[in-house]
Amino acid sequence: MRKALVTYIFFIILIIGCKNKLRKIITTDTSINEQTSYNNLFLDSIQLDKFIASDSGLAKFKQDFFDFYKHRNYEFAWFDTSGLIEQSHNFYNLQNSYIADIRDSSIYNPALQQSYEQFNARIFRPSANDWSVIKAELLLTGQFFKYTSKVYQGSDINATELGWFIPRKKIDVKAALDSMMKTKGKGLDDYEPLNSDYRQLEKYLLQYYALKNKTNWDSISVAKSLKKGDSSEVVQQVKLRLTAFGDLASTDTSKLFDTSMLKAVKQFQKRYGLSATGMVGASTFKELNRPIDTLIRKILVNMERARWMLPDTLTTDYLVVNIPEYKLHVYDSGKYSFNMNVVVGTAANSTVIFNGKLLYVVFSPYWNVTDDITKKEVMPAMKRDPNYLAKNNMEITGYRGKMPIVRQKPGPSNSLGGVKFLFPNSYNIYLHDTPNKELFSASKRSFSHGCIRLGEPAKLAQFLLRRDTLYTIDSVKTLMKSPKEKWLTIKPTVPVTIKYFTAWVDRDGLLNFRDDIYKHDAKMADKLFTKR
Repeated sequence: MRKALVTYIFFIILIIGCKNKLRKIITTDTSINEQTSYNNLFLDSIQLDKFIASDSGLAKFKQDFFDFYKHRNYEFAWFDTSGLIEQSHNFYNLQNSYIADIRDSSIYNPALQQSYEQFNARIFRPSANDWSVIKAELLLTGQFFKYTSKVYQGSDINATELGWFIPRKKIDVKAALDSMMKTKGKGLDDYEPLNSDYRQLEKYLLQYYALKNKTNWDSISVAKSLKKGDSSEVVQQVKLRLTAFGDLASTDTSKLFDTSMLKAVKQFQKRYGLSATGMVGASTFKELNRPIDTLIRKILVNMERARWMLPDTLTTDYLVVNIPEYKLHVYDSGKYSFNMNVVVGTAANSTVIFNGKLLYVVFSPYWNVTDDITKKEVMPAMKRDPNYLAKNNMEITGYRGKMPIVRQKPGPSNSLGGVKFLFPNSYNIYLHDTPNKELFSASKRSFSHGCIRLGEPAKLAQFLLRRDTLYTIDSVKTLMKSPKEKWLTIKPTVPVTIKYFTAWVDRDGLLNFRDDIYKHDAKMADKLFTKR
């Protein structure tokens, strides 16, 4: 029942919530009255106003309350003449299941619990003049709005304060409730209520809660690096920890570092973004000893981000960069195609989290040096060395006050390499090649001024231009070495999302963790867990 109700709410969010840019005028269904309805329970708008005024947490839903009840001519939704109806029990169980599973007490409402228990399984004839009945009715409506808003849209957090500039998903809580009442949420199991990132993280969250309760999380004694063939008690401890996390398939209490353990260590290292050497060194010990509560919080933080994202419904080409993963993921007509390593901005020059539309591929590009780089790096270098510009294939094209406008000409030393990919935005962020190929071999790749350097730029260019037979991989590589800049327009434009997930489930179903390189997790945790 939980799945059916949850999935139906999501369906309504998709069909109605995301379409309504303007609030539509709500009309009253005057055919609903005490003579025509199975229900003789009707509210007074004054009662509704009184209830909303009594709870400051409902103020943001005031219009939703009035729209919902006005449309049904103020007929009760959760009661009929015999008491609480089926939808009341379904929703009450749904929200209690969420609170218990996710351990999120932020939406717990003791007044609702008391009111529900008062009327549950009680056969009586409710009266529209009984304030306890009116209050129970409106508590359920308000709780549905709170639940739907929190679980499907996320906490009431200003995302831009956390460096997140992807527009957050919007939902229509009134429309979801209205439709759930009509259909009882049945027959829609094929729909998912949230995007796949959220659902996959939710499954692991429940597993990690269970692990916390049954596993010994004492720190493993840090020893010298362990390798295949070693034998010690520390090897045994590592095996037990790998078994708990699911990297080692079955419990093995032996002290020998064998082939099965080697495979498990490599998988664990891959999941944490470490070099998959198979040797257990300082970085691997550090992750093995990461407190389970820290991992659970990281999962919860990323589940919150996943709530902000629209579901995976694109059927076009699109690109996704996950900054902490240092990866670009490429989708061909909505289906996963390939990925490549990327270099992102340093902590001081963090890459912005936003989305856009890729419009141009530019071969042999000029690099128009930003004012900030010109001021902090180029101008001081010019003072030290009068030949700095010539040595770096640069030129001055004008002045902005006393500041020179500098660009670097196409060539093998150009900082953008042989190609750049533009999706116009106010952050001056784009994808590009680089002459510094050695950076891609590092496991941590935050070296840039904010733009994103690609490990395989020719492959991406050929993918984007693949529908034109003129642009083979060989011709693309030739254009990347041309002395002359060449612009090509991409039609239709390709959506690009630059996101920030430090915990996610990969295509093999494995839970991945990464470092919080920009400290966005820490800021999010301060917002989330002070309210839980």
